[in-house]
Parts: sequence; C-alpha cells; structure tokens
Amino acid sequence: MSTAMSETSEDDNKLVGISLNEHLRESERLGEAVIGQMVEKEVQLMHQDGKGVGLTNPYGILLADELMESEWLYCLKEGRKWSLRRPKFFWTGKLRPHRVSPAREVPETILRPDYADTGFPESEVEADENWKPGVVPVKTEREIHGMREACKVAREVLDAATGTIKVGVTTDEIDRVVHETCVELGAYPSPLNYYNFPKSVCASVNEVVCHGIPDRRELEDGDIVNLDVTCYYKGFHGDLNETHCVGKHKVSEKHKRLIRTTYECLEHAIAIVRPGVWFRDIGAPITRHATKNNFSVVKDYCGHGIGELFHCAPTIPHYEKNKTLGVMQAGMTFTIEPMINEGSHKCVTWPDGWTAATKDGKRSAQFEHTLLCTESGAEVLTARTDKSTNFAWME
Repeated sequence: MSTAMSETSEDDNKLVGISLNEHLRESERLGEAVIGQMVEKEVQLMHQDGKGVGLTNPYGILLADELMESEWLYCLKEGRKWSLRRPKFFWTGKLRPHRVSPAREVPETILRPDYADTGFPESEVEADENWKPGVVPVKTEREIHGMREACKVAREVLDAATGTIKVGVTTDEIDRVVHETCVELGAYPSPLNYYNFPKSVCASVNEVVCHGIPDRRELEDGDIVNLDVTCYYKGFHGDLNETHCVGKHKVSEKHKRLIRTTYECLEHAIAIVRPGVWFRDIGAPITRHATKNNFSVVKDYCGHGIGELFHCAPTIPHYEKNKTLGVMQAGMTFTIEPMINEGSHKCVTWPDGWTAATKDGKRSAQFEHTLLCTESGAEVLTARTDKSTNFAWME
C-alpha cells in the first residue's frame, strides 16, 4: 500500500453524509417497520455532529427493498462519513464508486496493530515526528525473520485473491476472500481501519491508480484490476500488489503492454538494490523504461520503509531526479511499487478521500514487492511462487 508524496486536493462535497453507526441504527429502526412491504418511507437522518437535517431529507425517498439493504453505503471523507447516495463529482473516466459493505470483523485472538480500533497509527506518527532526515533503520536478525514470515503470509493471501479474479466477481467478494484468508492464517489485514480505510484490501480498477475501496461493482470483461495486500503477522507487516486482466479477450493490447511494462519497471528497480545506492536513484530505471514505452510515472504516491510499522522511512519516489534522502544498507526493508499511467502522470482523489484516479481518465497499473537489502543485492521477501496466478503474457 503506497504512501502519499504530497497533499492532493479534496473535493468539497456538499452532501456530507452521516456516521456509519448512526445510519445503521436508523435503518434498523425504520427497516423493522417496513420489511416485506414495497411502500415508500421518508427517512430523516442525522449528521455526525447531531444536528438534524430537517424535514427536507437530502437522501430522498427510499423504498422498502432499499431500506433492507441500506447497510451498504457510499464512502465519503476517508471513511469518516457515509451516504445513501453517490456523491457528485467530476469523474475523469467511466468508472464510478458503488456501495460499500460494512467492515468485516477480526477475531480478538489475532494480534492487531495500534490503529485497529482507533483508526490512528499513533506509533507510526510518533516515529515520523522523531525521524532524522536520511536515517533509515536497519533490521536485526529477529526482525528480518519476522519480516520473512509476514511477507510469506501476505504472498499466500494475494495469491488466493488473484485466483478469484474473473468476470462477474465483485471487488467486495475479493475483499471477503482476502479478509478470511488473513484470519485463517492468523494475520490482521493491515489496510483495515488504517486512517479509517474501511476494507481489508485495496482494489483499483482501470483508471484507479491506487487505494481503491472494494465495493459491489462486478468486474467486467476488459477491465484491469490491481489488488494491494498487506498483512500484519506476529508484529510485522508484509506488503505487495499485482495488476491482472479480467477476462481473456477484451483487454486491449495496449493495456496488456501497460501492465507488462509496469512489471518490468519494478524488475529494473529491484536490479539496482544493493548497499551504497541512494534511494533517490530507484526512480531513474523506472522512468527510463516507462518513457521508452510511451507511459508516465505517477509522482503523487511512493514506496516506503516497512517492518513493525506499516509505513516508515525511507520514502521511495518512483520518478527520476527526485531528492529523497538516504542510502541503502544491508538489513533495510522497504517497498518499491511503481504506478505507471497510460496517459498523464497526474491524479485526482475521489470524494471517498482514498481512491486516486488518473486525471485524464486513462488506465493505470501497479506492481509491488517488499524487499530486504542484502550485501549481494535484493532479497524479494514477497516473491512469487509456483502457486501464484499467471499474468496475461504467461498464458
């Protein structure tokens, strides 16, 4: 899961919405009165601050069948607000957000990161506040062992998820597979409630660059979809993602080339990892290969350090001539996760506060590995196995 390089503008949407708990309480009360009846019912909802919206209901009139399924809501404001109606926004492509199901539960027996209940990664913020520019922590043997275990689990979860990609499957169903596989393996799905992110995986379709929220939209023949999985296992995070085609016939050759080029960009970047290399140099081979294929490199989001914290130093931009600080040393763990766009490198953020989409509506692809810098080069902690889902060019 990438971290933001810079502030992105947020749409000042006037349809603010309500808190999830308030909505569920209200819909349950109203639903009991109309279940089984196809009658219209006026619903008076409340803002999160408790001020009434009055008799002029901004969510309109709901039918009984809508009330029965109204626990599915549109996400707004980074998961802090929810709405029954799709927000107004200048969508840049054909994709639209759909309703999101309630967050899934994680058993109390599974070790959880500090933000699991509060939504706020206090230890991560504290580490960032105390960070000395250019200083990147080196892992101990114990920590390296923990990272290998967490990354092995994350790979198994991603492989289970990519194996479900097909026409007609919703990204919410993929989220269920990710969530349940994490729980079965004794891991916490790291994205869940991280700064209020409402789901267990990021699912980014077509023009969505990253941080897409799984919803009830069914995947269509010709789509491309990126699944970004991070698992918190025995106190460590393992992070990786892949982009795959949906269906076998309607994905254009250009979009297949976009996916393969992005994968190759990641491989070129991994090839230069070794002690003594500046983190800022990672962007050069990525930019050269993307430009050679007439694609662009996203600048708004980057790779990051990882370990007991989900995101930490170093910051790893994927474009050339950046000024990030730090030099690689054996024992450092971090992600490289280039996002490559079909058209412009610029992004916009949807009203949900998470989903980043291409500004021109053209498609985007991404791949990610968690790496350990060793004396001889890079150890790919999230490496593919013989059980991993094939890419389109492998078939």
